Amino acid sequence: MRVPSWRSLLRGAGVRRDLSELRDLAVRYIKEETVQPLKDMGRYALYGALGSVFVGLGVLFIFLAVLRFFQEQFRVFDGTLSWIPYLIVAALALIVAGLTLWRIVSGAGERRVKTTK
Repeated sequence: MRVPSWRSLLRGAGVRRDLSELRDLAVRYIKEETVQPLKDMGRYALYGALGSVFVGLGVLFIFLAVLRFFQEQFRVFDGTLSWIPYLIVAALALIVAGLTLWRIVSGAGERRVKTTK
């Protein structure tokens, strides 16, 4: 028994429509579950890197201000003792870098308040 041609067209349109919907669903899923999280992560990393640059520049300017403060306020550092303000600022920078590294290495788990059992 032969199926009329208009019924085969309807059946083919259904399969074609289903395949189109399946493709659209797959594309939406890929965008939601892979592309969008990658974009969000990239944005997060960009803002973090940009913030790190600005904090680094701020700390550098603070160290320069401390150096200028010692050079201008304490005239005892003129002449042969002019290297002492540089030593003080270098030591201060090492202390700040050490504290920063210590906080990074200690991790979030160490900073939490321990609960009593």
